[in-house]
Amino acid sequence: MPAVLITHPRLIPDGPHHAILQAAGFTIRVPPADADTSRDDVLADLVGDAQAVIAGLEPYNRRVIEAAPEMRVIARCGVGYDTVDVPACDERGIAVTITPGTNHHSVAEHALAMMLALSRGFPRRDMIVRENRDWHKKPLPRFAGSTVGIVGLGRIGKALATRLPGLQVTTLAYEPFPDQEFVSRHGIELTSLDDVFRRSDFVSLHLPVTTETQGLINAERLATMKSGSVLINTARGALVVEQDLRSALIEGPLAAAGLDVLNQEPPPHGHPLLQLENVLFSPHSAGVDQQSHHDSCALAGQVLVDLYQGRWPEACLVNLKHISDWNWAVS
Repeated sequence: MPAVLITHPRLIPDGPHHAILQAAGFTIRVPPADADTSRDDVLADLVGDAQAVIAGLEPYNRRVIEAAPEMRVIARCGVGYDTVDVPACDERGIAVTITPGTNHHSVAEHALAMMLALSRGFPRRDMIVRENRDWHKKPLPRFAGSTVGIVGLGRIGKALATRLPGLQVTTLAYEPFPDQEFVSRHGIELTSLDDVFRRSDFVSLHLPVTTETQGLINAERLATMKSGSVLINTARGALVVEQDLRSALIEGPLAAAGLDVLNQEPPPHGHPLLQLENVLFSPHSAGVDQQSHHDSCALAGQVLVDLYQGRWPEACLVNLKHISDWNWAVS
């Protein structure tokens, strides 16, 4: 029976994907406990004759793909797939899948939590107490009455937008392909990207990384933001030029930033952003709550079963959309 390798530590413990795969006759493999699957050389040694993987953010680049002669499917738990070399998969007829619709509520709540925390002076206020510094009670602007700009109004951006009205803020959004009915129903003002950055007190990023969006948030764009504004990134680190962000946080106009993602994860020792008290970090965990973890694992497992049994899960496929005769048994 086909072997499935699970390569992200968070996905290895028993969960719904294990039961789904085992019921369909799959053999489940996991790496040794000490294997660092964030390294492509380690992954290349592990994949062997596995026909499928369930992956997190591990680097499934060309080197790893070429080391996996039997590979048929790379199933990502999550919606991003920038760590997978999709063109290399296309060449081999390897299906790349994601788990849409499973974590958008979790990411939206996380982005909102970061906004509210930063608006109340965290993490600096937490550090003042922990380090027994002189206590300061500098008044900060109230979140109610502010303007929140959402960059990208897909599932996650929409989920954030639905949570904002009760907080008495004005919501702006930039979205190239808007759902007009949703926008009208929730009283969102659609506007240009430049206008979102110029007018918003809080800007929350919800875009994928593409050749057009990589480095989109650079010194020029940051300079247009309001004095005292806040940037939230729960999308992908590559959207932001980190050195430019650091300058904007030190010299203005930004008051703070909330970052769930970075260009390099985990960040190297001495990363310049880690020294700043006006940055709130989390370890690329915005999309992971108990419900989203369960649902994404279940969907990743079911997608593999569907493909193996001849069903075509169109909504979860990243590539090979033009293929009408894909077959698990044919590589």
